[in-house]
Order: sequence, then structure tokens, then C-alpha cells
Amino acid sequence: MTAFFALTTSLLWGLADFGGGLLTRRTPALTVVVVSQAIATTVLGAIVVATGGWSEAGPLLWFAFAAGLVGPVALLSFYKALALGPMGVVSPLATLSVAVPVGVGLVLGERPGMLQVAGIAVAVTGVVLAGGPQLRGAPVQRRTILLTLVAALGFGTVFALITEASTTVTGLFLALFVQRLTNVAVGGAALAVSVRRGGRAVPEGGFPWASLPALAFVGLADMAANGTYAVAAQHGPVTVAAVLASLYPVVTALAARGFLSERLRAIQAAGAGLALLGTLLLATG
Repeated sequence: MTAFFALTTSLLWGLADFGGGLLTRRTPALTVVVVSQAIATTVLGAIVVATGGWSEAGPLLWFAFAAGLVGPVALLSFYKALALGPMGVVSPLATLSVAVPVGVGLVLGERPGMLQVAGIAVAVTGVVLAGGPQLRGAPVQRRTILLTLVAALGFGTVFALITEASTTVTGLFLALFVQRLTNVAVGGAALAVSVRRGGRAVPEGGFPWASLPALAFVGLADMAANGTYAVAAQHGPVTVAAVLASLYPVVTALAARGFLSERLRAIQAAGAGLALLGTLLLATG
């Protein structure tokens, strides 16, 4: 069950990143974040009302609130790092986020077997290579590295926090609602500040209403991924769930190959193969 839900998480996050990347080519990143998360929040609100999730309110929701505060900071840092580039450095470096939940799992006493340790090492190496690390070229700005590390720390912290935010399915819906509501509040405040400083909230041609289904998909896929990761981490070792969930860059690369006809570099293809091998080792360990 842990492997299934963690791999589902990587699929959803990979597709959400792919869709978000396409949308930010035409629409400001902050707007993409706020609108997509607002749609997810609306859907979650309806689910919470329908399932009676309000009855699960309690101190654990502070974990969801904290995840909601950290998430937008991590995402915006990641987008800024990608804007500064090069993507061949930013994307693989961001996968260091897996170190946070894995570290938490080890601190809590989890001790993966030798086969799982080998699987973790192979899978993480594969994910880094699948991102297409830049092996030569101009030096990378220190600010790019710093922003990427902030994003990685933030993503990993969200992983760890959302796992602790609930113990039941209905409680998970409520926790995700609180997280998304906080995301929208923080992102909306940042967008307002950006507009006040002269930034644009929408493209010159106005709000891209035709992109609304894609924005909804990005927000709902990201929301669902948080939920499936929480389930995976609650039903098995966090060290395994975190590594399998971190395979999303492979999904993004394959989506770009399938939908945009982007050719995978040899190093990316090798990374995808290693990630698959690591997954098999983790699943059988």
C-alpha cells in the first residue's frame, strides 16, 4: 500500500509540475499558484462539508497550517530559481527535499533493510540524473543555488508536516483544506504586494479563461498528491514513501517527451532507468 500511494503521489506531482510549467510560460507564476490553489480549496471545502470533516478539528491542524505557510515560500523560491537557471542544475538539486522526511523517519526510529537502503540510493541517483544535471557551462549564480536549497528544504518540510496533520481520512480532507486555504492567503498576499510594486497579475490580453481547466487540474493534482503521500507515509516507512514520492521529476520528463516531443538526453534516460530499478528494490525490500 505504501508503494502504491507513494508512486501515485509521484505521478500526480509530476503531471502537476508539467502543467504548471506550461501555464507559467503565458501567465505569471504567482497567479498560477493562487488560482490553481483556490480551485483546489473550493473543492476541498465541499468535500469537508459533505463528509463532516469539521468534527476532526483539533491541535493536529497546526501541522497543516504550518505546511500551508511553508508551501508557497518553497514554490515561489523554486520558480525564481528556475527563472535564474540553469534548469539542469535547479531541477536535480531540488530533489534534495527527500532528505527532510527521510531524516525524520530515521530520527523516529525507522531502520530500512539493506535492500531498501540500496533501493533508496539507486532511486535518488536516478531522480537526480533524470533531471538532466548540467555537467558543463557557465557558473551558476549563488542566488540560484540558495533559492533552490530553500525550495528543497520547504518541499521536504511540507512532506513531513502534512504526514502529521491527521490520523483519519476525514481528518486528512480537513487538514488539506486548511493547508490550501493558508496557501491561497499567503500566495494572494504575495500577489497583491507584487502588483503594488508594478508587477502584473494577468497577461496583457487579460485573464486566460481558456486555461481554467488546466489551472484546475494543476491545483487538484497537487492537492491529491499531498493526500496520497500522507496515506503512504502513515501506512509504511516514511523513508520508503518519501523516496518513491520523489520520483516526480521522471514523470515530468516523460510527460514533456510524450506531449511536447522533447527528446530525453542520454543522462536523463539512464536516470529514468535507475529510478525504476530503485523503485523495484524498494518495493521488494
